Amino acid sequence: MIVASEFAPRSLEEIKELLAGGTLTVYSVARPVSADHAVDRSGKLAVFTFAAPAFGTPSEDGSEVPSFTAAVSATDVGTPGFARAVTADGKTVADFSVGPGDREIKLAEVSCSAGAPVKIVKFKFNPEGGWPERADYYDAHPRPGYSLPKVR
Repeated sequence: MIVASEFAPRSLEEIKELLAGGTLTVYSVARPVSADHAVDRSGKLAVFTFAAPAFGTPSEDGSEVPSFTAAVSATDVGTPGFARAVTADGKTVADFSVGPGDREIKLAEVSCSAGAPVKIVKFKFNPEGGWPERADYYDAHPRPGYSLPKVR
């Protein structure tokens, strides 16, 4: 999870509360360097609307249980790469990695097709913000506003 600078001082529980009534938009692969940057090279694949409250009790495996207002169908064709969560009044809160494997958001399908259902099967928060399956690459490069991470 990469949190927008406006919400960076907030706790994880506060961020979850901010998402009530907001949206989670799934985009194709070109994730911006931070949640403070506009999405300009990615296609919008699906939009989920969070219920209030946005999250229930975490499951036994540590993943979260998001609550949405309705089932969602894809609006375009593509491979999901990231999702952006915004508040009900449109302020960007955070970006999340999306896709197969050890990502923050895992979908039922590997890709999206226009009109086909899109279902989130796993949602977990990674406060460090990296790409879990490529920490050796992603976490080895500096991000604007953050000190250079240590690579093990």
